[in-house]
Amino acid sequence: MTSHYPERSLTRTAMSPRTLFNTVMTGVAIICGILALVPLIAVLSYVLIQGFSSLNLSVLTELPPAPLRKGGGFGNAIVGTLLMVGIAAVISIPFGVIAAIYLTEFSSGKIARWVRFATNVLSGVPSIIAGVFAYGIVVLTLVRLNLGSYSAIGGGFALAILMLPIIVKTTDEALQLVSQDLRQASVGLGATNFQTVTQVVLPAALPAIVTGSTLAIARAAGETAPLLFTALFSTFWPNSLFKPTASLAVLVFNFAISPFKNWQSLAWAASLILVLMVLITSIIARWATRQKA
Repeated sequence: MTSHYPERSLTRTAMSPRTLFNTVMTGVAIICGILALVPLIAVLSYVLIQGFSSLNLSVLTELPPAPLRKGGGFGNAIVGTLLMVGIAAVISIPFGVIAAIYLTEFSSGKIARWVRFATNVLSGVPSIIAGVFAYGIVVLTLVRLNLGSYSAIGGGFALAILMLPIIVKTTDEALQLVSQDLRQASVGLGATNFQTVTQVVLPAALPAIVTGSTLAIARAAGETAPLLFTALFSTFWPNSLFKPTASLAVLVFNFAISPFKNWQSLAWAASLILVLMVLITSIIARWATRQKA
């Protein structure tokens, strides 16, 4: 009879409420994780199927065609997207990094709290509001100065507003994660506060800063609403920063709702290119994080 006691104990332990609850919740977590992947897989697979069927070399190098006309592409939209995202990066990355450095290394606690609060608020502002703001600041100013109206400058400025809080937040967090021992060791060796920041702290936080910047660029590349208010669209190659400029996101918006089959197919191909651009920036971000490790 004594030989059965261990078996009873094991059975009782295996079927205890705590073990049963843990097993059930593990299964629920696995199911929820799979369900969370379903929309992503569905969207990516549908874009891949529709996009690859319309993708060829000509769509990457030619201008948009007339309705119902075969051929053509969206090469101008690719160039315009890179141009405006580049302008946004030139504006937002230096300002964002410098602002984060000031918050972490030089500001008082009260000022830093208010700036971080403002950054959080700005990151939650809808993108269309950034477009309206850029329209009032840039587009109308260009009109008053007789320099143009809708332009790549306006589009880049609107995208910079959206990128700025992401860069400030990620850089701020990256700088805070740098060990205080490194700062103290640098100061102990006779370095000034400025030298410590530029030669010790920034290099240590650089991978995380690159990650935040690439994620901000990925978000800006897919924005549509701000560009409708600032850059509008063009069927020509961009030859000036002060003229309407095409972008992939606006092209997808315009062509996807059109009744013309050739434009709809170009919209799917442009969607695929946008997805690939986001994928590339995400790979760069992961690579930078891996380099840090």
